[in-house]
Amino acid sequence: MNLELLTFAEISIEANLAQFLIVLSVSLAVATISRVFVWFKQIPYTLLLVIVGLGLALVDIRLVNLSPELILEIFLPPLLFEAAWNIRWKDLKNNLTPIILLAVVGVIISVASVSFALSYFTTISLGTALLVGASLSASDPVSVIALFRELGTGKKLTTIMEGESLFNDGVAVVAFVLLVGIPLGNESISITQSIVQFGTFVGVGIAVGFVLGFGISYLTQRFDLPLVEQSLTLVSAYGAYLITENLGGSGVIGVVTVGLILGNFGSRIGMNPRTRLSVSEFWEFLAFFVNSIVFLLIGDQIDFPVLLSSWKLILAAIISLILSRLVAVFLLCAVSNLVTKEKVSWQEQLILWWGGLRGSVSVALALSVPVVLADRQEVIGTVFGVVLFTLLVQGLTTKTFLQKLNLVGDQNIKQEYTELLARRTALNKVLDYMNRIPIHTMPEIEPDFYNYEKNLIQGQLNSIQDKIIDLQNLNPEFKNVSMQKLRDNLISVEADTYADLILSGELNENLSPMVQEIIAKQRGE
Repeated sequence: MNLELLTFAEISIEANLAQFLIVLSVSLAVATISRVFVWFKQIPYTLLLVIVGLGLALVDIRLVNLSPELILEIFLPPLLFEAAWNIRWKDLKNNLTPIILLAVVGVIISVASVSFALSYFTTISLGTALLVGASLSASDPVSVIALFRELGTGKKLTTIMEGESLFNDGVAVVAFVLLVGIPLGNESISITQSIVQFGTFVGVGIAVGFVLGFGISYLTQRFDLPLVEQSLTLVSAYGAYLITENLGGSGVIGVVTVGLILGNFGSRIGMNPRTRLSVSEFWEFLAFFVNSIVFLLIGDQIDFPVLLSSWKLILAAIISLILSRLVAVFLLCAVSNLVTKEKVSWQEQLILWWGGLRGSVSVALALSVPVVLADRQEVIGTVFGVVLFTLLVQGLTTKTFLQKLNLVGDQNIKQEYTELLARRTALNKVLDYMNRIPIHTMPEIEPDFYNYEKNLIQGQLNSIQDKIIDLQNLNPEFKNVSMQKLRDNLISVEADTYADLILSGELNENLSPMVQEIIAKQRGE
């Protein structure tokens, strides 16, 4: 009997591994094709994955059963952490008002509008409609953000959309948890109780994220082991989610908090520049890897008969979601423009409206609806239909919106200019290193080879300097970028020096206000 169970377990593991390899192979093949062939480059690779997944679903090829646990516990933490790690606190702080308004008030408007429309214009109950509204309140603009970066859209628009997505995922999950008992008859709507529960969910998430984030930040000051530090960030992402969920908080908020702290504080005081770069590259790969799988499986999970039978619900949900998003964006951005210096233009508001796609979190929440709920299939069918519409219709037309609204800026040129400045700094350091170590101290090195390498570096420097001057002549405002870069480098050198002194034990880790202020400047606070 035990031998039979062992054999069955081995077969199950082998089958699951084979499934995983098939999913991974298809995902990476599609992602590669999207970069190789010119025509496919017009479509964000995540949307291309959805289309391929739809093709597989059409011929009834199901790769993996996409469960809510798989999305929320396996896929979501690394995606949230990577986004939080890379978002700069300075940019987030400058746009915090519209982000919080959209992530909190925007979710409430979305849930209320979609729920009312579905319960009024269709046959489903208000309780079930609330679950659809909560599921669809989480935005997932991964493909739009990728498009922004490719087209050189301004940093402000990217920050607002990415920041809103980070926070409203947590708010949407909390809203779903608060509302899930209503259609089952287990709970009733209580404003006071909901506010208390919401505060508890968010508070526990922030607290766990703070403890883990600052704890790991100070821990990494004690050693310089890149692989260990990289592993600690991975542990912190999943650890924050699991610990927060077990303590009754929002795991999403926990992951976002720990990612923001480690990306803006821990990586500065506890990691040297090379380690920071390797950790960033690791998370960039992991986010690409997970997104490739998630978007393929979203398309592959589509059940066309269910979509056809739920077309009225889907149509009502799409119209109400688009209209409520329009009202929320323009109303809340108008409020933000009244109270902050950073104004969100009407063109940017249009993109925030149309680019508010729905994705993996919405799918996971819909799949989390209890099996005992009679309308469960209607909820899943409606959410999948709306997600499909936002990804394929809104996602594929956002580029046209950007071009028509003249939001395709010079960000790519600025990026090229910034990279040239960085290369010049790096090559100057290399040249300085060679000058500090004379050739006579290295008898094993041929003088001709040494001089050749030195002249090669000097030639590269001259070429880079010429390109910098050319770009400055074409874009005089770039001189301000150079001056800001110099100021940032000076602050960075000073802050890194303090961090090295702390690591070597020459400076007490209980930093004085003066030193804390300098390190804060480096983080952009």
